[in-house]
Amino acid sequence: MTHPGKSGGYERAARRLGDLVGALANVPVLLVGDLMLDRYLWGDVSRISPEAPVPVLKVTREELRLGGAGCVAANLSTLGALVHFVGAVGDDHPGRLIGELMDGLPSNVERSGLLTDPSVHTTQKTRLLARTQQLMRVDRDGEQLPPELLERLEAAALAKLDEVQAVLISDYARGVLKAGMCTRLAEAARARGIPCIVDPHPNTPFEQFRGATALTPNRAETARAVGILPQDEASIHAAATALIERYELDWVALTLDKDGIHLLKRGEAHGQRFPAKSRAVFDVTGAGDMVLTVLGLSVAAGAPLPDAVRLANVAAGLEVERIGVVALRPDELVAELGLHAPPALRKKIVSLEQALPHVNEARQEGARIVFTNGCFDLLHAGHVHFLQGCREKGDFLVVGLNTDESIRGLKGPDRPVLNLDQRSTVLAGMEAVDLVIPFADETPVKLISTVQPDILCKGEDYVDKVVVGREIVEGYGGRVELVKLLPGVSTTRVIERIGQQSSGDEA
Repeated sequence: MTHPGKSGGYERAARRLGDLVGALANVPVLLVGDLMLDRYLWGDVSRISPEAPVPVLKVTREELRLGGAGCVAANLSTLGALVHFVGAVGDDHPGRLIGELMDGLPSNVERSGLLTDPSVHTTQKTRLLARTQQLMRVDRDGEQLPPELLERLEAAALAKLDEVQAVLISDYARGVLKAGMCTRLAEAARARGIPCIVDPHPNTPFEQFRGATALTPNRAETARAVGILPQDEASIHAAATALIERYELDWVALTLDKDGIHLLKRGEAHGQRFPAKSRAVFDVTGAGDMVLTVLGLSVAAGAPLPDAVRLANVAAGLEVERIGVVALRPDELVAELGLHAPPALRKKIVSLEQALPHVNEARQEGARIVFTNGCFDLLHAGHVHFLQGCREKGDFLVVGLNTDESIRGLKGPDRPVLNLDQRSTVLAGMEAVDLVIPFADETPVKLISTVQPDILCKGEDYVDKVVVGREIVEGYGGRVELVKLLPGVSTTRVIERIGQQSSGDEA
């Protein structure tokens, strides 16, 4: 994209995409694909095993996430879509964990099409990570699905077509799409005027996707399907054209990692390139799922295809800055579009996963990491005084910032006065603040456990109160510091004074 300062055209495009983000809520889609359970073991490595020349990972945290098509379901749900899911799990512990994770998604996932079969073993992937570095992945693959189960899955998918505006296929070559299911589903969707978009797996013969509306393959998948590796403009166009003609598609969106996304429609002499923004890439896991999510949901919402690809490109770029597969919230997408914060400030407003590499780099350079958290609504002199005091306790200040919804839960329906985008922008503009991490949890425990600050700061009014996270920080040798506050200044008093002045003006 063009730099925001170069033209009003960028601002108009950003606002159009911002409106599109808002239009994604409550859009009904059918998602069909291979489910798996992703398990993350996080920890630290400080020594080599005496038993073999391998690192010893001291596990500090374990996290379960939806994998495969479940990742796409989580993405869709977090963006507010109404998801009709069709897939299969085994009647086993991982399968039951997947059901629990789906129950915990933030938006509706209708899963009458999620079938359980005792003959199936649910696929699991376990990743071992030392802070941000993945050490190993351990896979436990399930068997191929029995024919009777495939028939039930296809029937469940066909039964949902009249309730949705798009069909999304998330293929992980675990058997859900075998026996021609995808082609028949695409044909039935086409008859209803519903787009069917497929994120293919390289181990699946692309013949199974014939007749779909579109495919979103990467370079390697494209080369395997048509024998042309998309590298320069000529080979990219040739590969995209071959995909469309060979598999009877309406269009393709080739995902070209650092080169962005190339869109080609049937019959076009030239495609359209959407370049990728230069980013620090920490993990490419989930980028393809994110493209399918945002591109498919945007198409379902009726967006022009170029805008759908633009937004998908932005979302995929954000995803590769995170560790593992992490769903994007609508406010994160809007913030990335830069509708308020200048580019320099947007770099300081990050997710927890994006924050870790910056924190670790600072720590490696000898910096003492300081953490504090709060609402920081209507930033005033008291906030500035407090944050400056926090920064003086160390060298690198990380601020956990409550989201709008969490503030409403804490302070009532009339707060915050300023929304998350505005509050984070103001905080990021302060010299004392190095990173701002929005969080929606009731407490900052997850942030503190993950960031592991050397110093946890709260205001001096906490002298007789419980400091959330104290046990965590002191448990690994950190400390809690109470910072002096500016007397007589608070957001509540500012709001009260504004109300008094307004009343006086009306009188």
